[in-house]
Amino acid sequence: MMKMLQTWRWYGPTDPVTLSDIKQAGVQGIVTALHHIPNGEIWSVNEIQKRKKLIEDSGLVWSVVESVPIHESIKTQTGDFNKRIENYKQSLINLANCGIYVVCYNFMPVLDWTRTHLHWELADGSTALRFDKIDMVVFECFIMQRTGCELDYSSKVVELANARFLSMTLQEKQQLEDNILKGLPGTVEDLTMPVFKDMIAQYDHINHKELKSNLSFFLNEVIPVAEKKGIKMAIHPDDPPFDILGLPRIVKSEEDLDDLVNFIDSPSNGITFCTGSLGTNPKNNLPSMIEKFGNRIHFLHLRNVKREKDGSFYEDNHLEGSSDMYEIVKSAVKISNEQQISIPMRPDHGHQMLDDLKTNNNYPGYTAIGRLRGLAELRGLEMGIIKSLS
Repeated sequence: MMKMLQTWRWYGPTDPVTLSDIKQAGVQGIVTALHHIPNGEIWSVNEIQKRKKLIEDSGLVWSVVESVPIHESIKTQTGDFNKRIENYKQSLINLANCGIYVVCYNFMPVLDWTRTHLHWELADGSTALRFDKIDMVVFECFIMQRTGCELDYSSKVVELANARFLSMTLQEKQQLEDNILKGLPGTVEDLTMPVFKDMIAQYDHINHKELKSNLSFFLNEVIPVAEKKGIKMAIHPDDPPFDILGLPRIVKSEEDLDDLVNFIDSPSNGITFCTGSLGTNPKNNLPSMIEKFGNRIHFLHLRNVKREKDGSFYEDNHLEGSSDMYEIVKSAVKISNEQQISIPMRPDHGHQMLDDLKTNNNYPGYTAIGRLRGLAELRGLEMGIIKSLS
């Protein structure tokens, strides 16, 4: 039976987790990107080949690009967005010419994935990423002071946020701001509050329907190029999968994925199925969605979250939490064998634990030992499922 292709996200030469570390994890592929190239510029063949050679010299393979970021002008259809789309097409062509054929991307406005806590301590002493809804409202309504913020939340939630804000020290308020604007790897560069507010303002007159229309326009431009070159484009769901900061989130549910695949009917128009992002939405039935969109799933992020009643959540152990990872992996094994392909997957957002707790240079969510634990659990789960089905 077909197995998933085990991969590992690597942030390039500056990543504290080295390629030699990753090789010891037993994965076959690397997931990386050229983070040093400014957003919206062309990835040259020379730069792609340099990164590819570095990976291959370590005995690994560059399996997935995560991500070729989409410039904000494309999302808002302002300024030189047509030029940025042409740059994107050329980057895809160059990647294909270098033998790299799976590209993850997202269409989240302004911020990529968002958390309020980067080192939230768990009962066992390890730390996890956390999104606390009340803290998010603290940031929006009382630190950022976003106009109209109080209209997006219930009066009770705003009241709780106000009480928490008044109880916080200056250091705690600054830490919350830094966690949201500066804290996560793979996102835009660190933002100042004035720049951040200006970026948010670009979406003042863009609603869900209009942003989806802009995504459809982008896909109808780039997917024909991707299909011609054999590239599989795989959109990452919004994280978290609900509106924040007054910004529309448009890839958060089964209905949204239905819209996506119908924007342009092509095998190159696909999905990065992130069980953490989609699993944060309690309405999503993940195993069923995997089977429904199986021929459009080109990449898997496997992680688990623990949902809380108020909309908060934290990153749980990979086999624990609110999603049934057994049924999820079973569905993934099923579609892999139906299509006779090894879908690339990676463990995602591991805890900071053991020796990784003793250093401050780990990327939040991307420590070595926490992801190694997750990979080992997922690897064992998959083997058990394959053996039982055989």
